[in-house]
Amino acid sequence: MTDKLPIKKVGLEAQPLNEITWMPRADLRPNGYNPNKVASPEMALLRLSIMEDGWTQPIVINPDMEIVDGFHRWTCSADPRIAAMTCGLVPVVMVRPHDGEHQMMSTIRHNRARGTHGVLNMAEIIQEMVDQGRSVAEIMVRLGMEREEVTRLALRVGIPQSRLIEKSEFDRAWVPE
Repeated sequence: MTDKLPIKKVGLEAQPLNEITWMPRADLRPNGYNPNKVASPEMALLRLSIMEDGWTQPIVINPDMEIVDGFHRWTCSADPRIAAMTCGLVPVVMVRPHDGEHQMMSTIRHNRARGTHGVLNMAEIIQEMVDQGRSVAEIMVRLGMEREEVTRLALRVGIPQSRLIEKSEFDRAWVPE
């Protein structure tokens, strides 16, 4: 299907990413249709990501200053700690004007193209973090996970109990008679 779509912009200078600008957060406004919702723990993780790693992705806007993608980054930018990092400015790229239907499709494409995490790959990352000496508590905070999630991922790759999991975590298990 995408083979039939014409490519309208050619060259690096024609790409929106080539023109990242810093704008006051207050100049932007959310759209009224975004179907993407982010739960509180993931919002906290996004805030932590911006605070620890800085701004790694701009907010995508249209010429009317309406957010096409990046609503949750924009929301996090209201945090005083994040605002202080860039004097209240947020990085933006502007896409060319489109009709409302095309803009909605663009928002959905941005949301859906992010993908998901594979369980086995995540388990290997947990194993690597444990091998590097990270504690369960640090893994929980830095990756926005619950203890049970860390434990299950650790068990998936066979991390020995002595290295990560306290035996008492499994004392309440059912035992056949």
